Amino acid sequence: MDDHTHGLHIRQGGPADAPAILAMLDSAVAWMNTRGNTGQWGTKPYSRIPSAVARIDQYTTEKLPFVAELDGKPVGALALGSGPSPQTPMPPADEPERYVRLLVSHREYAGPGIGAALLARAVEETRRAGADLLRVDCWAGGGGELVAYYERTGFTPTDRFLSGTWPGQVLARRVG
Repeated sequence: MDDHTHGLHIRQGGPADAPAILAMLDSAVAWMNTRGNTGQWGTKPYSRIPSAVARIDQYTTEKLPFVAELDGKPVGALALGSGPSPQTPMPPADEPERYVRLLVSHREYAGPGIGAALLARAVEETRRAGADLLRVDCWAGGGGELVAYYERTGFTPTDRFLSGTWPGQVLARRVG
């Protein structure tokens, strides 16, 4: 199903989108590093980390991926799963849920609501799946900017966790 939201065209993604998604992640890592943020996603481009490439391949083949396009160019991506990643020390919910496994926008196109449009699509897909709960986890370090972003898009913080030394925050949104 295709959506047109905020001037963006959102379509279901697939394996052919993996290189574009990795390019978006690489741009995000470079941007964060220029801002002094090396703790969230590290310093190495995702496209050069074999486990990250494998994870994106998995997201585009085994999860429910979506790609936001602007004038035919991929500018954002989202992947939904039915529960948290095995790398996240969080149990699945006690009810049907959808879990945002990936949300990224190309830094060159930051600002026009790409992430919010993709999260709106995640809400629709959660409802379509018959679930009432949409969750996401994110980096809780720095000044808490990412947690605040998700709060502005309708999520409520629930559980905090540590994955090694990486501080994380789970957020939930009721969509029913």
